[in-house]
Amino acid sequence: MLTSALRTIALATLVSATAVSAYAANPKVGGAAMFEDKNIVENAVNSKDHTTLVAAVKAAGLVETLQGKGPFTVFAPTNEAFEALPKGTVDTLLKPENKAQLTKVLTCHVVAADAMSTAIAKMIKDDGGEHDVKTVGGCVLKAKEMGGKITLTDETGGVAHVTIADVKQSNGVIHVIDKVLLPKM
Repeated sequence: MLTSALRTIALATLVSATAVSAYAANPKVGGAAMFEDKNIVENAVNSKDHTTLVAAVKAAGLVETLQGKGPFTVFAPTNEAFEALPKGTVDTLLKPENKAQLTKVLTCHVVAADAMSTAIAKMIKDDGGEHDVKTVGGCVLKAKEMGGKITLTDETGGVAHVTIADVKQSNGVIHVIDKVLLPKM
């Protein structure tokens, strides 16, 4: 009887631990849990570190697109990354008359693929240390790996570091970055 009860407790503990480890596979972003069964927009709206990005996606009219089937890889700049832009840049981009420019900036953060960091690192290695990443906005980012971390250089020479990689979504993956990637204008 005692052996049977111990087996039941052990099994329950194992099932519980498995459930927790499956949940823990996706990192928290902006203090919020990210769920693999939710799409990019559904998860991003919960991140306190991505309120500016979410506002920009809404202003550009890209919510429906990023809720679509995908797959998408989104390099998601934090609020701090937007704050590092020259003063007034974000306010200017969010104006309705600048929607095309805002859309160009945002779509230079999106790739039409589900690219986990291991796949990106392999492409970098296969290409001799630097891989061109073509975005849906027509930008070409230069991906490199330094010390086990992926960096992206935009068309203006700005370098973003992936700070949180491989946040799985139902329609792709998010990689959090510390800089806004800018296209040549």
